[in-house]
Amino acid sequence: MRDIVVDLSELATEERRDLADFLDTLTEEEWEQPSLCPGWSVRDVVGHIPSYDALGWPAVLALFARSGFSLGRCNQVGVNQSRRLGTEELVARLRAHAVPRGITAMFGCAIALTDGVIHHQDIRRALGHPRTVPQERLVAALEFAPRARALPAPANVRGLRVIATDVNWTHGTGPEVRGPGEALLVALAGRPEALADLEGPGLDALAARLRR
Repeated sequence: MRDIVVDLSELATEERRDLADFLDTLTEEEWEQPSLCPGWSVRDVVGHIPSYDALGWPAVLALFARSGFSLGRCNQVGVNQSRRLGTEELVARLRAHAVPRGITAMFGCAIALTDGVIHHQDIRRALGHPRTVPQERLVAALEFAPRARALPAPANVRGLRVIATDVNWTHGTGPEVRGPGEALLVALAGRPEALADLEGPGLDALAARLRR
């Protein structure tokens, strides 16, 4: 049996490469459209995904220190820097950093995989280009999201039982929220656009958290 670290690294790499292939099909107008990630265009999301992979640990620590240890401000620094690049350069950079390294490789590359799946959907949902997330990647991202402190998912899922109806995954106790695993992941990550795909007695509580 392969080690789970190797598995997640491979899954994260596959996700980034699939996204790069999809990006090759976009028009220049689509690149400038808003994504589901608040305040970021499609271009910005693509610029963000590999922005930490090119940094060694000393550079990451220096960035966090300069940003007052705010993850949001650190993320925005990378996005701002990526805005100097053309779309072809952004795709090439994503392909060059398809294999996670540095901070995104932590937790056995669960950070890179979960971030990659969520942001891929931020782009696809915003542009109206749905896809079926490969089951192995989706379940792995769902497993990690509720304990990923960099995401709003741990707070959003608290006191709820969330049940994926298309893959073998459940989490938590309390009023139920049910729906496709992809919609659950996107909603737990803070995107209210996914709420329409969910149901259950706990949905109102989740919706209130996302709309605060």
